Amino acid sequence: MLSIDAPFYATVENAAEEARRLGAEGFDGVYTLEGNTDPFFPLLLASEHAPQLDIATGIAVAFPRNPSHLAYQAWDLHKFSKGKFLLGLGSQIKPHIENRFGCEFSRPAARMREHILAIKAFFDCWQDGTRLNFEGEFTRHTLMTPMFNAGENPYGKPPVLLGALGPKMTEVAGEVADGIIMHPFNNQTFIEQHALPNLRKGLAKTDKPESDFIISLGAMIATGENEQAMQAAKASIKGLLGFYASTPAYIPPMAAIGYADLQPEANRLTKEGKWDQLADLIDDTFFEAFCIYDEPANIAARIAQKYGSTPDRLSLYTPYATPAGFWKPIIEQIRGPID
Repeated sequence: MLSIDAPFYATVENAAEEARRLGAEGFDGVYTLEGNTDPFFPLLLASEHAPQLDIATGIAVAFPRNPSHLAYQAWDLHKFSKGKFLLGLGSQIKPHIENRFGCEFSRPAARMREHILAIKAFFDCWQDGTRLNFEGEFTRHTLMTPMFNAGENPYGKPPVLLGALGPKMTEVAGEVADGIIMHPFNNQTFIEQHALPNLRKGLAKTDKPESDFIISLGAMIATGENEQAMQAAKASIKGLLGFYASTPAYIPPMAAIGYADLQPEANRLTKEGKWDQLADLIDDTFFEAFCIYDEPANIAARIAQKYGSTPDRLSLYTPYATPAGFWKPIIEQIRGPID
């Protein structure tokens, strides 16, 4: 059955209240984004106060964190949540890795592949009793004494999902991760002609069946309880689309629908500090390719039409406020038959 996840825009101060609210709305899980707060801390409170929810980082930036740190954090959260944690990792882009985190950035797909394999080496050591003996090009982990061994997890090993958009990173996800987080900056052409074929290349490297692999797909949705709210949601999403369009890493989905030339123009506006003008670059064709925009009663049908049976988890990307109880009937329609 399709699981439906909500963005967890929560701080430590309001995480408990927000988790209870999203649980009451009928969501199956929540995922944090690494923005201006830590992506791990709020999930502890979410699990405590809404234990029915799956919890996930969607994503935590991998490269500034050592694989050992990520392994311990994932192990603890998986145990605390009674097997409901998913470790979602992503690479971020070069300027942030080098200038915000102060870390080296090179060959991101190769680094990420090794990062995930190293994390899983810790999991194998703790769960299966295998010797920790990971020696890679970028990282090395060969010591695990009893004092530091996290021990067997009664809920098994946490699944590791990789946020991927480019062809190499998508292939890495299929090869070494347990699932992929498909960025909400997507469209049908990109998913069908680029993302899924590259994912299957990775799966084929290890003969991993697609049925055992988690596809978590982000969906940008603009809707609201009235026309004014819908227009506000649309404006919010258009601003986000303009922001993503300015970044070279996000060219592939734009190129898939013939909008690659928009990136340099959007990037120029960011360099000139004209962030408020990015939304003006997004025309209706671009907007409709990347976002589902409709009245609440039609959202479930539009999701089914756009994504079909591709996702195992559907992450709603809705960066705007909605009243209490707004999503509950929509979620029920998504789960139920579409007329």
